[in-house]
Amino acid sequence: MADLDTTARVRELMPLAATLGMRVEAYAPDQVVMSLDWAPSLCTANGILHGGVIMALADSAGAACAMLNLPGDAAGTATIESKTNFVGAVRAGTVSAKSTALHRGGTTIVVETDVRDSDGKLVAKVTQTQLVLRR
Repeated sequence: MADLDTTARVRELMPLAATLGMRVEAYAPDQVVMSLDWAPSLCTANGILHGGVIMALADSAGAACAMLNLPGDAAGTATIESKTNFVGAVRAGTVSAKSTALHRGGTTIVVETDVRDSDGKLVAKVTQTQLVLRR
């Protein structure tokens, strides 16, 4: 079930999340889950959810996870590397990205994200490195 207050805050911080209709399902340092619904306007050929939409969802969830794991003196975070392996297609329903931190450092945070379809089938596996920004 979407957390409406957190969804509103994330959409304000990341306007693309609002544009794509992303929702926050879970929002804690140990796990962030964000989702969005399949729509024809988000597809590539043959009604398949565009890979860029899936990557944007994963990057947004990963960035939120990194933000929640920043050291106390950090000012923010920015993605400096992202690796996506696509293993399935989404033709309907909802897609969800679950992000967990693999490494919480003073300079970088490494996040792993599983993207799954409505049936729980793995669609993509994403590993990203977030730079810890200082004031």
